[in-house]
Amino acid sequence: MKASIIYDNNSLRGDIVSDWGFSVFIETQDRNILFDTGGDGNILLANMQAMDIDPKSVSDIFISHNHFDHIGGLAGFLNMNSNVNVFVPESFRGVKRAKKVISIDNRPREIYENIYTTGEIDGIEQSLIIKDSKGLVLFVGCSHPDMKDILNSASLFGRVYAIIGGMHGFNKYELLKDMELICPAHCTQHQREIKEIYQDKVISGGAGRIIEL
Repeated sequence: MKASIIYDNNSLRGDIVSDWGFSVFIETQDRNILFDTGGDGNILLANMQAMDIDPKSVSDIFISHNHFDHIGGLAGFLNMNSNVNVFVPESFRGVKRAKKVISIDNRPREIYENIYTTGEIDGIEQSLIIKDSKGLVLFVGCSHPDMKDILNSASLFGRVYAIIGGMHGFNKYELLKDMELICPAHCTQHQREIKEIYQDKVISGGAGRIIEL
C-alpha cells in the first residue's frame, strides 16, 4: 500500500500548494482511493499533477465528513473524472456526476475485500480502514468523534497498527501506544505532544508526504 498526502495545511515541496484541508491518494493492490478532496478543486488537481498522480487512475472517492475542507475539491475532481464510486456518510447529500454514490450509515462494514468503513460515528464522520499483511491502516479526516470510538469500530476488523490523518483536539495519547506508525496531519492541534511521546513512531504530515506501508 502507498499513501500520498496531496492536500494539507503544510507542504513539503515548493511545487505543491498548501491549503487548509486534507486529501490522501491511497494505492492498494486492487483499488486506487482518494480519501477526501481538500477545500479547493484547482489546488487538488494541481497538486495531483505535481505528484504525477493521474486523476483518471482513481477508482473510488471516500468522503469522511461534510466539512468544506474535505469536500471542497469534490466537484472539481468529478469534472475531471466522474467514472468513480463515491462513498459518503449518510449525512452528506448532493453528490452529482459520479458513477455511483454509496451512502454509509452508522454500521461498520466491508466495502471491498480488505477495505472497510467505521460507519458514520455519532452522525458526524466515517473513517477508512485498509488491511494489509501487518494489520489495519486507519485513515481519519478530522477525528471529530471520540478517538476511542473510532478505534473500537476499526478494531472490529483486526489490529490497527497505523493511523494517518487529522486528529483535531485529540489528547488521549495512551490510545496510540500500540501503533507502529502515526502520521498526524491537517487539523491535529497537539502534534507537538504526540511527537514528543511517540518520537520513534511519528511521521510528519504535509502535502507531498509519501508513506509506503
